Amino acid sequence: MWKFLHKLASPPHFYRLARIMIPWLAAPGYLLIIYGVFVGLFVAPAYPVDQGVSARIIYTHVASAYLSMMGYMIMAVAGGIGYIWRMKLAHAVAASAAPLGASFTFLALVTGSIWGRPTWGTYWEWSDPRLVSELLLLFLYFGYMALRSAIDDTAKADKASAILALVGAVNIPIIHYSVYFLNSIHQTSSLAKAGGPSIDADMLPPLFAMIIGFTLVYGSLLLRRVRSEVLFRECRTNWVKELILSPGGKS
Repeated sequence: MWKFLHKLASPPHFYRLARIMIPWLAAPGYLLIIYGVFVGLFVAPAYPVDQGVSARIIYTHVASAYLSMMGYMIMAVAGGIGYIWRMKLAHAVAASAAPLGASFTFLALVTGSIWGRPTWGTYWEWSDPRLVSELLLLFLYFGYMALRSAIDDTAKADKASAILALVGAVNIPIIHYSVYFLNSIHQTSSLAKAGGPSIDADMLPPLFAMIIGFTLVYGSLLLRRVRSEVLFRECRTNWVKELILSPGGKS
C-alpha cells in the first residue's frame, strides 16, 4: 500500500496515470449529466409542486453546491499534505483545485439565487447564514488564487496558500450545519436525513445522476489541470524534456 502511494506521488507516474483515468471519468460523467438533465427537465415531477418549473433547478444547484464544498476540502487537504510532508504533487493538486472549486461555488450561488427569486421573493437574503457562508467560500477561493499569484516563489506560494486553505476550512462545517443551528430560511437537507430522502422518489434518479456525473466530470477536469500544473513545475526535469522530445509529445 505504502509503495503504491509513494509511486503515485511521483510526478511522472501520476502524469501517465492521470492521462489514462481522464476519459474513464469524463465519459460516464457526461453521460450521467445528459441523463440527469433530460429526466430532470422532461420526466421527473417538479417538487415542491407550488414552485413550478423553478424547482427543477435543484438538479444543478445541489450538485454544484456539493462540489463547491468538496472541492475546497480537496484543496485544503492537499495543501495540508504538501505543507506537512513537502509533497510537490499535493501542492499541484491544491493549486489546480482552486479555480474549479470557485467555478462550482459561483454556479451554486447563481442557481440558488435564480431559485430564490420565485421562492423567497428575492434573489439574495443577507440574513441567511447558508447564503453568506457560501459567498464567503467563493471569496476564500478567490483569496487563495490571489495569494498564489502574488508570490513569485512557488515554494513560498505553496506554503502561504496552504495555510490560508487550512484556516478557511472552518467555513465548510458552518455552511453545512448553518441550516440546522442558525436562523436560516434555507431548507435543510432533503437527501441525507433520518428516515430517508423527503423528496419525490421519481426525482432521486436524475438528482443522484447529476451529483455523480458532476463529481466524475470534476475529477476529470481536476486531473487535466494537475497534469498541466505538474508540467509547469517539472519543466526543467529530464522526464519532461524526454516527454517533449518523444514522438507525439505523449507519455
